[in-house]
Amino acid sequence: MKIRFVLNGASISAEVGKKTSLLHLMREQLGLTGVKEGCGIGRCGSCTVIVDGRAVRSCVLPAWRVDGSDVLTIEGLAKDGELDALQSSFMENNAVQCGFCTPGMIMQAKALLMKNPDPSEDEIRKAISGNLCRCTGYVNIVKAIRSAAKSANNR
Repeated sequence: MKIRFVLNGASISAEVGKKTSLLHLMREQLGLTGVKEGCGIGRCGSCTVIVDGRAVRSCVLPAWRVDGSDVLTIEGLAKDGELDALQSSFMENNAVQCGFCTPGMIMQAKALLMKNPDPSEDEIRKAISGNLCRCTGYVNIVKAIRSAAKSANNR
C-alpha cells in the first residue's frame, strides 16, 4: 500500500506492506539509520521517534499507521547544521557512552520537552523510564535533559 507522511519536515511517499514496521521503513527504505532496533518488541526504547507530537516505538508501529502523520527522528533535530539543545547537552554532559540508546533517549526527552518545557527530575526520570541504557548512564542522561530544558527556558 502507498502511504504519504511528513518526515523531518519533508513530504514522503512510500510503498509498504501490512507488516512493515515504521522502523524498517525508515532504516531499510529511507536510509535513516539513527533509529535503532534493540529488542524488536517495543520495550527498550532505542527505536523511539515522535509521531504527531507523541513518542512512539517504531519497531512495533506498522508503517501504514503514519499515513498523513508528521514524523520526527533524530536526523530531523539539527537545523541548518546546528544541533538541537538536547543533542548538544548530551555531549556536554557526557550522556553518551556506547551511543546505542542515545537517539531513542533524545527523542523521548524531546517529546517530554515539547509538552513540558521545564520538567522536574522526577518527571524526566518517569518519561525515560521505558528507555534502557545498557551502559547505566542514567545520571548523566537526566542531567543532560535537565540542562537542555534550563538552557531552552533561558533563551
